Amino acid sequence: MAKDGTMRGGARPGSGPKRKALTDKIANGTADSATVLQVSAELEGNDMPPVKDFMKAAQKGGEDFCAEEVYVDTWNWLKSCGCAHLVNPQLIQQYAMSVARWISVELFISETGYLARHPTTGNAIASPYVSMSRDYMKQVNQCWYQIYQIVRENCSAAYGASPQDDLMERLLTARKGKA
Repeated sequence: MAKDGTMRGGARPGSGPKRKALTDKIANGTADSATVLQVSAELEGNDMPPVKDFMKAAQKGGEDFCAEEVYVDTWNWLKSCGCAHLVNPQLIQQYAMSVARWISVELFISETGYLARHPTTGNAIASPYVSMSRDYMKQVNQCWYQIYQIVRENCSAAYGASPQDDLMERLLTARKGKA
C-alpha cells in the first residue's frame, strides 16, 4: 500500500530472480526442467515474412533507410539460432524501424550539431534531436532485450554474434556515405 492509502505499485517487471540461459543450464547439467527439443535431419526452415513497404519507403531527406537491412539481418540471425518461429515478426519490425530512425537522427545531428536556436529569444539551446536520439536508442534497447531474452531462454546452442553488435558499424558506414 502506498503512503496515500491507495493499492498501487507492486512487483516491477523483471524484478524476480534472474533466469539462466538454456545453454548455461545444459552445460551445468541443471536443464532437468527445460525441454530440449531433438533436432531431426528433416527440418524445414521458416520463410522470412515479407518486408513491409513502410520499411522500404523513401525518406524525405534522401538518405538510405536501413530498416529493411536490419530486419533481414535480425531474421537471419534468429533463424540461425533456431528461434525465428518464437519471435513475433512485429517485434522484429519495431526493432528494425527503431534502429533505422535512430541512425537517421544521428546523421541529422552530425549535420546540424548539438545546439539549436530558441525560437523566440534566439539563445542557444540543446538540440531537440539529441533527446530524440536518446529516446530511439532506448526503444532500440528495449526491443532488443525482448528479442535477446527469447533467444537466451530457448536456444540450446551457442548463438554467435548478434545484429545488435553491428549497430555502431551501420552508423559509421552511413556517415561515410554522406561525407
